[in-house]
Amino acid sequence: MKIIGKTIQIMLLMAVVVFTSCNTENKKANLDYTSTELSAEERVKDLMSRMTLEEKVAQMCQYVGLEHIKAAQHDLSEEDLDVNDARGFYPDLSINDLVEMTKAGKIGSYLHIVTVEEANYLQSLAMQSKFKIPLLIGIDAIHGDGLFSGATIYPSPITQAATWDDELLYKVSAQTAKEMRATGTHWAFTPNIDVLRDPRWGRTGETFGEDPYLVGNMGVATIKGLQSDNFSGSENVIACAKHLVAGSQSLNGLNASPTDVSYRTLMGIFLPPFKRAVQEANLFSIMTAHNEVNGIPAHMDKHMMTDLMRDRWGFDGFYVSDWNDVSRIHTWHHVADSFKQATEFSVGAGLDMHMHGPHFAEYVIELVNEGKLPESRVDLACSKILEVKFRLGLFENPFIEEGSYKEVLFNKEHQESSLEQARKGIVLQKNSGILPLKSSTKKTIFVTGPNANNQTTLGDWVSPQPEENIITMYEGIKKLGEEKGYKVSYFDSGDRSRKMKDADINKAAALAKKADITVLVLGENSFRHDWPNKTTGENIDRATLKLSGRQMELANKVLANGKPVIVVYVSGSPIAEPTLEKRAKAVINTWEPGAFGGQATAEIIFGEVNPSAKLPLTIPRSVGQLQMVYNHKPTMYIHKYNTEKKTPLHPFGFGLSYTQFDISTPVVSSNVVSKDAPIEVSVEVKNTGKMAGEEVVQLYIRDNVSSVTRPVKELKKYQRVALEPGESKTVTMTLDAESLAFYDINMEYCVEPGSFKVMVGNSSADKDLKETSIEVKERIILKD
Repeated sequence: MKIIGKTIQIMLLMAVVVFTSCNTENKKANLDYTSTELSAEERVKDLMSRMTLEEKVAQMCQYVGLEHIKAAQHDLSEEDLDVNDARGFYPDLSINDLVEMTKAGKIGSYLHIVTVEEANYLQSLAMQSKFKIPLLIGIDAIHGDGLFSGATIYPSPITQAATWDDELLYKVSAQTAKEMRATGTHWAFTPNIDVLRDPRWGRTGETFGEDPYLVGNMGVATIKGLQSDNFSGSENVIACAKHLVAGSQSLNGLNASPTDVSYRTLMGIFLPPFKRAVQEANLFSIMTAHNEVNGIPAHMDKHMMTDLMRDRWGFDGFYVSDWNDVSRIHTWHHVADSFKQATEFSVGAGLDMHMHGPHFAEYVIELVNEGKLPESRVDLACSKILEVKFRLGLFENPFIEEGSYKEVLFNKEHQESSLEQARKGIVLQKNSGILPLKSSTKKTIFVTGPNANNQTTLGDWVSPQPEENIITMYEGIKKLGEEKGYKVSYFDSGDRSRKMKDADINKAAALAKKADITVLVLGENSFRHDWPNKTTGENIDRATLKLSGRQMELANKVLANGKPVIVVYVSGSPIAEPTLEKRAKAVINTWEPGAFGGQATAEIIFGEVNPSAKLPLTIPRSVGQLQMVYNHKPTMYIHKYNTEKKTPLHPFGFGLSYTQFDISTPVVSSNVVSKDAPIEVSVEVKNTGKMAGEEVVQLYIRDNVSSVTRPVKELKKYQRVALEPGESKTVTMTLDAESLAFYDINMEYCVEPGSFKVMVGNSSADKDLKETSIEVKERIILKD
């Protein structure tokens, strides 16, 4: 079904005429919700006063788009629907049924609309409904509007976190919002502010790493960039923080598997980013999680949704379910006897919108009429969804001018931001002196590996993009390498790691033997259009942190030549291959660096860019070390493994540079912190090498004695600093009572009196930190 050409133009013209006529009639009838002179709250109140229960419940219902349904019906069976979280259709509803429902005002939202033509078509249908309420269209714009062909694809969130650059993330999020609005979407299902605690989880690349403070900063920056101050206007969208909560520490690392953690861990590790998103960024939507937490499915957790987030911390937006997860309270979790009872539990707990599909609306209406759900619960949900539509300006202009998006998508400014993020997000994990490569008129470089010359650099939540918009690893290395005088060649050794052939592995090794240097591009594939071959990403979790498929066979044969090998990883998940890293001359972890990943990687290889990224997670030596995080408790490593070291392969916050930095012992403005008297912590940072570069100065604290055990280190501040060779700068960071606070033995949020260690350096490793101490004289109670 293609919605194009004169048909859509005629329908839009009819819709505009109908809307204009109705608007005039409404003014005559004094229907104030049509007046832009009133506040959004006043318009919501007036509109809702005229709506029936059924009309209000309709706003709580979200469906996938018509073109999405047609494609899914072609590829999926009805049996596939219950376990597929990316694609869907409705066995009991035809596309024509959905068209008529939209005309009748029975659908409040759609998701995954990936053409302007379809977005306009659906809005034209909504304009034929009684109140002309526009649709709210959502999409998983996780790192750019990646499901839309031609959008700017920024590095994936784990790569963005490796930049440790909040301001840059704010900037690219604002650019993403502009691209979304230009393509007819209004609601980004991002950021994922799950705090990663198990890197086997396939959605690692969708997170900002393992630390609550770093995740919170990145989440706040993303939300503010997408929403601006209040998400009003034509260039902002609403953000959706997800997933509430703790799915990133599910049992066995499997998506949707149960999570069983203490309430203290929830409050100390997993929930702080959500609290900050609400209180610092005016977050307006939250998505609940697939998983259960301590026996309670997240979609019916009243304590989390209502008691804590809404009543205690002041969340004033609306909740949306994850894909089909209300019905799964019955079918998966077995704590409801039917979809109807699951709806009662979920909406009663605080859920406001259902993603996705039929029956939900009829169940809500029945439950209200039976007295099992209060109508006030529906009123709150509907009012928040309508408020969004008013504040985004959708009542005045629900349509997008076809073709206008071409001036916004992938424009020069957005391209430059994507490239900058890639440059700052690529971590140099090893360098035994080979990098940066110097210019040469004689040497040859051979490039091979499954991720060397394809779009796996784009990561998950991206559709295939125009080839001319993407610079692959080989393309980037070839272009810059030849400018530096090298002869650069490539061989396709197989672009799917589990399907590599003996002949191709052997030929790649033979070609590598003839070259002076081999760049081996390895890693994982999270590209969702190639779902059967995914090795990480949503719903593709890992039982190992080693390279998938036959990649180590390829690596071992290439290394056996005795020639220098530079390993480049492309993966949203960390790779733990200690033997490979020991044998390689250099290891570059690019994560998923986006549209310009090949260019940024080449610039680092040849020294055009000095690497400055830092790991946003700990990379263990093997899965046997899990759980391995930097902010562990004091008794974590009292004893040893019998077959494995207890130190990580690479610590949190680690990343090499082509220059050297000296960071002085921290100096504090006062040795005492009080409730109203924060202190400043200063260090001198000097570039002692021969190349300009940027260092990320990291500040950690440790509470020396506390009423319950606290981590051995907690990240509290960080700051990027750029220095020329020989240059020094003073970096000053502020510590206040909030920075030292925790939940004490009585779960009171406070700072206990006593001494604290303050550690500053360029990674979380003890050897990279210098320390001083501060003191708190009296107990400080903080509002929570």
